[in-house]
Amino acid sequence: MNKLLAAALVAASALTISAATIPSANAAMMASTMPVYVGGAPMLPSKNIIENALNSKDHTTLVAAVKAAGLVEALEGKGPFTVFAPTNEAFAALPAGTVDTLLKPANKAKLVKILEAHVAAGHWDVADLLAKAKANKGSFSFKTLSGDTLTAIAKGDRIYIQDESGGTARITIKNVEQSNGVIQVVDKVLLPK
Repeated sequence: MNKLLAAALVAASALTISAATIPSANAAMMASTMPVYVGGAPMLPSKNIIENALNSKDHTTLVAAVKAAGLVEALEGKGPFTVFAPTNEAFAALPAGTVDTLLKPANKAKLVKILEAHVAAGHWDVADLLAKAKANKGSFSFKTLSGDTLTAIAKGDRIYIQDESGGTARITIKNVEQSNGVIQVVDKVLLPK
């Protein structure tokens, strides 16, 4: 009986040891499938850019601007798109009255140009931008849907996005996967010339 009990204790001990390693493996697996939260809402990779942006409390100004510009359908499209998405705070940092003026129907063309200057064709995650910038002496320029140029600037392991006007935005939440691309949350509004 003692031999049987000893064998059972050894088996239970082995199970405990292997079970101790399971949570960390499960945690790593769960972390890769857990959604990123933006503006208090989960950004689900199964939803498109618009479906997710509508749920972010940090992007209500951006969503209002996209609606006013008539770009909802385009950003619900197949893509892939990379959207550099300014937060409400980024819009609030513009000179007083700028957002209200841009949202007026008379300024739709200008609003469309500004918003399209935040969108690039293709799926550009931070690792891609970083690799391209580092391979090109620290910066990499690419075109947006508006035809304007953005420049990804590598600073260590971070990427900053510079617009044609010389303004620089920091990516604050990276690689928010969407069904039709990726969102890079930025802390500044990117302005074309």
